[in-house]
Amino acid sequence: MASLRALDLEASIGAYDRREGLVWAESGDDNKKIETALADQGWHFLIALSTTRRVTSAARALTTPQSRQWCHIDTFCRRHRRRKWDTMRLATRGNKRQRMDVRVRHTSGSLRSVGQVELVCAARRNRPEGRRTSLAGNDPRATARQSVTGYRMRWAVELFQKSVKQNLGFEEVATQGFDAVSTPVHWVYCASIRLHMSPPGLSPRVQSIGDTQRALQQGLADTEKRHILQQWTQIGGVQRYKDALRQALAGI
Repeated sequence: MASLRALDLEASIGAYDRREGLVWAESGDDNKKIETALADQGWHFLIALSTTRRVTSAARALTTPQSRQWCHIDTFCRRHRRRKWDTMRLATRGNKRQRMDVRVRHTSGSLRSVGQVELVCAARRNRPEGRRTSLAGNDPRATARQSVTGYRMRWAVELFQKSVKQNLGFEEVATQGFDAVSTPVHWVYCASIRLHMSPPGLSPRVQSIGDTQRALQQGLADTEKRHILQQWTQIGGVQRYKDALRQALAGI
């Protein structure tokens, strides 16, 4: 938590409006210390709550004894059945550009040990008994649609993390401590940015990091082949190439 409180983003990205900062997190990162640190930094967070996270609402605080005001988020959502579901239609990601219907319940409440938040319970409309996602955000201006849409956008972050782990060795970082980890993180992110800048000679159809790496490797191989052909076409080039091969083999 001390690392979060000491984090100076302006040193990396320049001046910015802290109110425009948004931190996404899955339920595995639902932690009151993290959320408090984010709020203290002036950043907004949107976090999927674990099923045992305790919440309450202003109405519940007025009608329930103090010892029973806090309850698990799943229980809280079930007890708010009198609040009707609102259905919204969202576009899905992909080539087909399909749409899906999502049911949501939205209310203002409090997250224990953190403070005031906007609570959103969301589920697929065609799966009434399926998995529900409970979200908590500390931006009072955020609507239910914005919260659900923002949470779905975090999937692009998940795909990015998967890509840099597979292609840039991000999962092999073995250091401990925030400061030690930050250096390889910066190098990996810089490498990712460079690979997505479409190096000269690559087709604009190349999109993923893996495809870019393979295209670059093929380009380097073709350059080496052209260099060899150039040597062969020179006077005495074949003999010079044989001599270079012998020296290389002797060094091995």
